[in-house]
Amino acid sequence: MAKYRLNINTKKLDVEVDEGTSLLWVLREHLGLTGTKFGCGISQCGACTIHVDGQPMRSCLLPVDDFVNGQKITTIEGLSEGGNHPVQKAWIEAQAPQCGYCQSGQIMQAVALLEENPNPTREEIKVYMNGNLCRCGTYMRILDAIELASKNITESV
Repeated sequence: MAKYRLNINTKKLDVEVDEGTSLLWVLREHLGLTGTKFGCGISQCGACTIHVDGQPMRSCLLPVDDFVNGQKITTIEGLSEGGNHPVQKAWIEAQAPQCGYCQSGQIMQAVALLEENPNPTREEIKVYMNGNLCRCGTYMRILDAIELASKNITESV
């Protein structure tokens, strides 16, 4: 077992896990941050999407050993206090989730998109969100939620 100090959701957290343990399992099993979901385990579905230094990444294949340099890790739990991020609010307003399992990964991907491009076209949204799978097929409501969040963000500036 190795000891790691990680920068997660603006907190320095210590864990002791086997070398090579995926960041997903460190988050879920060792730190109790269960908002990040296990989907496929091969970085293809997006359920485990988190931000590393502001960039969306799939945590299921990221070894914890890669995070010893203080990279800023943000999970869905660290996105906002009480679910009041504009994307989270839009998700509720657009009634995007059905079962909800993939939604934290979808939201994290959408937040990264809107931070990079606050006013994307529908086609740009589709391209950026490609790879985040929803088994319930709520893609149209997800697109609507992202467009709504974009509108709310750009109007508040």
